[in-house]
Amino acid sequence: MPVLVWILYDISDDKIRSRVSKVCKQYGLERVQKSAFLGKLEASRFDELAVKCQSLIDEDIDSVYLFPFCQEDFRKIKVLGQGFDPKLVNEELLARFF
Repeated sequence: MPVLVWILYDISDDKIRSRVSKVCKQYGLERVQKSAFLGKLEASRFDELAVKCQSLIDEDIDSVYLFPFCQEDFRKIKVLGQGFDPKLVNEELLARFF
């Protein structure tokens, strides 16, 4: 059963950041902010993505957060302030998740 996931990262090196971004896209996730992705993954793919990201980063200076959510919890999320980057996220994309 697929789970909704957020992937957030803070990576200083441009090449590594680009590689993590590319991997997130390969797993079918959608960019919703410069360093944030959202999407649905099978549980096994979630673990696989975590291992892949871990292999790409420098754990002494980089951070990658992978948050799984069930649909019910995900609907309770509140977005305050500016919200998602309007250049990256449109109403159609949001409708798939909220």
